[in-house]
Formats: sequence, C-alpha cells, structure tokens
Amino acid sequence: MDPRDAVVETKAAIGALGGGFMISREVKALCEGHGLGPREMYFRGRCGVLGEVDADVVLAAVVFFQAEHVRESWEGGRKLPAEEAAALYAGACHDWGRRRLAGLGDPDRLAELLAAVADGADPFCAPLFAGWRAMPRPGDGPALAAHLLHVVRELRGGLHATAVVAHGLGPLEATLVGADNTGTPLPYDRTSDVARFLAWPEPYPEPPAEAAERRAAAEELTDDLVARAYAALGPAELTELCALLREAAQVALGR
Repeated sequence: MDPRDAVVETKAAIGALGGGFMISREVKALCEGHGLGPREMYFRGRCGVLGEVDADVVLAAVVFFQAEHVRESWEGGRKLPAEEAAALYAGACHDWGRRRLAGLGDPDRLAELLAAVADGADPFCAPLFAGWRAMPRPGDGPALAAHLLHVVRELRGGLHATAVVAHGLGPLEATLVGADNTGTPLPYDRTSDVARFLAWPEPYPEPPAEAAERRAAAEELTDDLVARAYAALGPAELTELCALLREAAQVALGR
C-alpha cells in the first residue's frame, strides 16, 4: 500500500475517532464543572494550545467557523485560562480513549504507528496540529491512541484549510460545497446543516458547480499533502495502520 492510498482509506476513521471525544460525556462533564457552554469549552480546549491570543488568531487556525461566533465563544470562555483548558481537554480525550478504545486488540501498536506519522510531519500551515503534537502524551495505550488520533486529525484539518484557500474558496463557500469525511460530496441541504453548525447566518446562497469542482480539487490536494506524513511508514506498516483503524472504528463507534 502506498501513502496516498492509506490516507484515502483512513481519513474517515481519523476524522471520526480523532474528534469523537469532543461530543463525549467527558467533555460534557468539563462544561458542567467549569461553567462553560459547549462552544466555549470547544474553542478554549481545542485552541488553548495557541495560548492567550486574540480571537482572530483562533479564527486563523479553525478557518471554517463564522468569525463573530469564534470571538464570542473564545472570549466567553476566558474564565478558564487557555493552558488549563487545553490540559483539561486533553484529559477528556485520554479518558474517552480509555473508555472507548479499551477493547482494541493492540492500542499500543496503533499509537506507535500514529506517532510515526505525527512526529515525522511538517507543522507548516497546521498550527493546531503543532500545538497538540507538543502537548504531553499519556503513557497508557488507549489514551495515547486517542491523543494521537486527535493530533493526526488536526494535521489533516490544517492542511485541508490550506488546500481550500489555495483553490480560491472562502470558508462559507467551501462549507456549502462540502463533502463528508470520505471526500464524498454532500447535497445542498446537508451542507446547509453544516453551515448552521458552524454558526453562519442564513440565508445561504446555492453555490455554482464551479465552486464544487474547486472543492473537489481541494480534497484531492489535501490527500496529497497528508500523504507526505504517511510516507514515514512503509507499505506493510500502512496496511497495518489501515487494519488497526478499521478495528478502532468498530470498537469505539460500532462501524
């Protein structure tokens, strides 16, 4: 198996597993324990690795959310310091991994392969990836696998934003011609739901076919860019990674 084929095969699992903890009981408990709304905890926790920055810095990293929503959520969560929020969010990720990946046959091996991908990747254009890669890592296999799944998810997220901008798409336009986490285009009603989730105000224009073509090209470029990191693994290791991620998706998500 070559790196790009492995990227295409694993991107759905990386997306779902790497972000699974964000909607978990562990993160809900953080919100309740610290008096933050779900989006306040999301931005302070996920983006706390950037430090106590202006909300525009956060927007530059997350890209696809509506700007005022980012500012409101980031500023609203300032009662929880950024460094503390990131540590708590990481802890929730690790606890989610201990709960959801405990049945995985070899979580240590999955973590080892993901670490090779993450540690060999360039941090260019992926600030959240760089920040999360620098976070302390837990020692036990399920928690470490969950941590590294999130790190690799942030790698793809940063590179995807770069690819979208390179193809001349704005964040709302890219959302409205978006795809699921396998790269399959979504119908307009589904992408409108995503735009609402990202807090973009309605009404939404129906994008032209030309924008959809550029969005598809951005997905292809994203796969190419992420494949450079996967090249840290040999063909047999890539095949093994794909198998372990299929197992992890089944164990953690029932897929």
